[in-house]
Amino acid sequence: MSASALAFGQCNRVPRATILNSTQSQPHRQLFSLSFQRQSVTLSFTQFLGFGSSIERHCKDQNGSGSFRTDAVRELTGSVISAKGHRFAIVVARFNDLITKKLLEGALDTFKNYSVREEDIDVVWVPGCFEIGVVAQHLGKSQKYHAILCIGAVIRGDTSHYDAVVNAATSGVLSAGLNSGTPCIFGVLTCDTLEQAFNRAGGKSGNKGAETALTAIEMASLFEHHLKP
Repeated sequence: MSASALAFGQCNRVPRATILNSTQSQPHRQLFSLSFQRQSVTLSFTQFLGFGSSIERHCKDQNGSGSFRTDAVRELTGSVISAKGHRFAIVVARFNDLITKKLLEGALDTFKNYSVREEDIDVVWVPGCFEIGVVAQHLGKSQKYHAILCIGAVIRGDTSHYDAVVNAATSGVLSAGLNSGTPCIFGVLTCDTLEQAFNRAGGKSGNKGAETALTAIEMASLFEHHLKP
């Protein structure tokens, strides 16, 4: 008897072959039954000509009920039903304020719809998207807020300045969340044209500021109810 068989108990290999009539379209099947000390496992090997094989497994518990029992998987999710009692900060870039003001309005409207009080929201203006990260990190480390929204708009121009600002804003918001332990939500539009930006600031593509606020509500709930140290 092999070492693996000794580890699990006695193992009996009992082949059972069934060959169908030539008039039947079902394939040839062999059934092997392996019995262990704690449970029995039946492996069914079905060979299809030209198509390989398929394997079916059926596990029976000690009572022979045929069910396969495992420990329950714990799933953690944030609530988007109500954000009452949560505090939020919104860091907004002043550059391209024709766009960012509309994004801010969308975020504030969403907070209102989810029962966030006005006194629980602080809006902080910064010159541009490049400065969002450092302010978001400072606010996050204060532990006064459940989540920080980072709102801005970068529109591609004729130089590589666009790429530099987008990369700095993206990494800045990410670092702010990682370093502060407070969720920092990326709500910076990165568009090729002004028209694309307006479409995402309340136009035909919706309002990304509102979407950012909804993400902040869910993350605040997740951290508050499930991820507290």
